[in-house]
Amino acid sequence: MIKIKNDEGKVIHTVDADTLEGANLRGVDLCNAKLTNADLKGADLRGAILEEADLSGSNLRGANLHGACLHAADLTSANLTGANLSGADIEAANLTGADLSNTNLSGVSFDSANLTTVNLEGSNMIGISMQHANLSGANLRGANLVRSGLSGADLSDADLRNADLRGADIVCIKVNENTKF
Repeated sequence: MIKIKNDEGKVIHTVDADTLEGANLRGVDLCNAKLTNADLKGADLRGAILEEADLSGSNLRGANLHGACLHAADLTSANLTGANLSGADIEAANLTGADLSNTNLSGVSFDSANLTTVNLEGSNMIGISMQHANLSGANLRGANLVRSGLSGADLSDADLRNADLRGADIVCIKVNENTKF
C-alpha cells in the first residue's frame, strides 16, 4: 500500500499496490502532493490535479498526463520522455532540466513556465502557448512548433536547429549570439 502525502505530511490518496509504476491515478486530486523521485513510469494521470505538486526527479516516462493540471508544479529534472501531455496545463511550472524529448505536447500551455535547459528535441508542439516562458539553454532541435505562441519567450542559448517555426508567433522573443537556428 502506498500513501501519497501532501507538503504538510497529510495522506491525500492511497494506492493499493507496491509501486506507482503504471498506477491508475486518473482524475485523482493530488494537489500539493510530494512525489519527489517517484517512479510513475506508464502511470495513467489523465485529468489528475497535480497543482503545485513536487514531482522533481520523478520518472514519468510514457505516463499519460492528458488534460492534467500541473499548474505551478515542480518537475525539475523529471523524465517525461514519451509522455502524453496533450491538453495539460503546465502554466508557471518549473521544468528545469526535464526530458520531454519526442513528447506529444499539443494543446499544452507553458505560459510563464521555467523550461531552462529542458530537452524538447523532436517533440510535437503544434499550436502550443509558451508566452513569456524561459527556454534559455533549451534543446528544441527538430521540434514541431508550427503556429505556436512564443511571444516574450527567452530563447537565449537555445538550440532550434531543424525546428519547424512556420506560423509561430515570435514577437519580442529574447535571443543571443548563442541561440542556434
